[in-house]
Amino acid sequence: MANLVIDIGNTALKAAWTEGTVLGKTFRYQGERTVDFILSLTSKVKPDIIVISTVRDISARDMDILEKECSLLLVLSGKHTDIITGHGLPAWITPDRAASMIAARYLFKGHPCTVFDMGTTMTIDFLDSTGKYIGGNISPGCRTRFKSVNRYSKGLPLIDTPDVIDMEGTSIPSSIGAGVIRGIMFEVKGYICQYPENIVVFTGGDAIYFAKRMKNSIFVVCNLVLMGLALIADEYDRKIF
Repeated sequence: MANLVIDIGNTALKAAWTEGTVLGKTFRYQGERTVDFILSLTSKVKPDIIVISTVRDISARDMDILEKECSLLLVLSGKHTDIITGHGLPAWITPDRAASMIAARYLFKGHPCTVFDMGTTMTIDFLDSTGKYIGGNISPGCRTRFKSVNRYSKGLPLIDTPDVIDMEGTSIPSSIGAGVIRGIMFEVKGYICQYPENIVVFTGGDAIYFAKRMKNSIFVVCNLVLMGLALIADEYDRKIF
């Protein structure tokens, strides 16, 4: 029977049904009623295993509800770090980053990796050729930078992510667009130059947008976190069922 993997992030919930390590249909939900949304997914088919990575706390009541929807519930969070540390990752790393590292190890086994997750925040994580986690950094994401410019600078507008980037801005909106986007690109290029031998992986909501603008060879894996969770589900599936 299929498993269900769920990533509850800062701005949205992403979920997918899985068969083994293969992702099936994916879902996205933005709202506060996350448990109700999960129950809508399990209303017709009960998964063997549900794996959740979450930046939000899950109450004991909600844990009880979700445990009744499957044979095994696995949670990766700030309070549930056993799976994270069991994969040789530090307990402090956020669960979505942990899942990304597990997936990157699997996809690029034997190769050092630099993984950029481009969402609300931009995280940059490093694996060596043995799969050992070296460490990583956190920076504001693209839309977060645009919102910060608008919020903390009087008179500067909130702009949409531009399709065309000027080398130098010739108006206030184009100056903001060029400053934010080119700033991120310079930041990314700096990390790539730091470890030129590494395979570079982009994931997250803005991955394709920036990959199109880079001259470097880059792998885009949009559902890297869900893939990592699928690997965890498959690992337990093989042990238990």
